[in-house]
Amino acid sequence: MPTRPLRLAVLTTCGNDSRSGPLVAQWFVREAEQYGDFTVDVIDLATAELPVVITRPPNAEAERQLSSVTPRLAAADAFVVVTPEYNRAYPAVLKSAIDWHVAEWRAKPIGFVSYGGRSGGLRAIEQLHPVFTELHAVTLRDSVSFMDVWDQFGPDGLPKDGPGCSGAAKVMLDHLQWWAASLHDARLSRPYLV
Repeated sequence: MPTRPLRLAVLTTCGNDSRSGPLVAQWFVREAEQYGDFTVDVIDLATAELPVVITRPPNAEAERQLSSVTPRLAAADAFVVVTPEYNRAYPAVLKSAIDWHVAEWRAKPIGFVSYGGRSGGLRAIEQLHPVFTELHAVTLRDSVSFMDVWDQFGPDGLPKDGPGCSGAAKVMLDHLQWWAASLHDARLSRPYLV
């Protein structure tokens, strides 16, 4: 088992001008912090200003722009992506963050919290599974989803179905913790080969 708390990077994509996105992200971050097995690092991709055009290797300007995100992804033992669904897909800022990084995702687990209209963002998650699999990450089957998100939170900023939402988050965090600890130990004892 790791001798230090596992590091969980929570990637948000909504920006503060979103009506529902910050509520979902803030709620999940509280759940993850209360869970207790992770040190939580929130990475707001909406304000990271990552470059859109991918180059290998990154030029000097891209390196500067990536410097606020790359080391934090590399240090993480696990990830949770909090994402809306746009046009049956995930946001461009998330695609950019994914594509700029390769080794940072390898042999690490990724969970998902999605929100949206009738589908609750599940179509975005469906598209993210094969993308992260291509990068040798382990995507979790269990996720948290908010259908018709604008109706799911009360004036206090908390989900109306607090126990149900917290229960779903705990299932995902239990699985995330197991994978994060197992893969952390595996990476230490035997480097992952690609």
